[in-house]
Amino acid sequence: MELQFYKYQGTGNDFIILDNRDGKYNFLTDAAIETMCHRKFGIGADGLMLLENTDGFDFKMRYHNADGKEGSMCGNGGRCLVKFAHDHGIVKDAYHFIASDGPHDATIQENGLVRLKMKDVDNVSVSSESSVLNTGSPHYIHWVTDLDGYDVYNQGKSIRYSDTYKQEGINVNFVKKEEHGIRVRTYERGVEDETLSCGTGVTAAAIASSAKMGQQHINVQVEGGALAVSFNRIAEKHFTDIWLIGPATFVYSGNYSANV
Repeated sequence: MELQFYKYQGTGNDFIILDNRDGKYNFLTDAAIETMCHRKFGIGADGLMLLENTDGFDFKMRYHNADGKEGSMCGNGGRCLVKFAHDHGIVKDAYHFIASDGPHDATIQENGLVRLKMKDVDNVSVSSESSVLNTGSPHYIHWVTDLDGYDVYNQGKSIRYSDTYKQEGINVNFVKKEEHGIRVRTYERGVEDETLSCGTGVTAAAIASSAKMGQQHINVQVEGGALAVSFNRIAEKHFTDIWLIGPATFVYSGNYSANV
């Protein structure tokens, strides 16, 4: 069956988006989605999202990882889907949508940046070199002194498939403190490789770095560009009013013949 797709990217984290408000793409299987996301045999993307209708919200976000499986919350994906919704007739001053981890709010600023409100964080596990927390997806934060030559793929894979995390999986972020913020590189589960950016990972890294930085607005540099995270730190391990801020850009659209 032929379908119309759209590609969007947020700081290099790229997504296939389908307008499924009429349910016409419900036939897609996980295997078909995996092929669509494959960079050699399909369109190529870090994940696929469907924009859907649901009562009480402007839209529903349904997200699949590049392995085809339905995934947990994707921060950059959420920002891209807000921009897609705006570009396709859902024009609002403020958006209220639902994703796998619950409701989210979002706005598009005059400069085009998309602000996405993330779920509150009420538990951060901290050790001398690492932190573990959930920002809609589970994340492992590891502090390093040099990111340029760091083996993100192999080190990230070893943590993601360690005895502790291999069953459920975890995203692994390597974080370096810099003069005006932090820099982050991420090994992403479901993609099973380093991605140019991970929104929930950037959010997790910013929250984990709050004790070190002493700030509640943190600029974050990723391989694909610049993001920012703002939040209120209510207690040592309790964070609210968390916003992920960054660009969301249309890349191209086309038609694709899906084999299901």
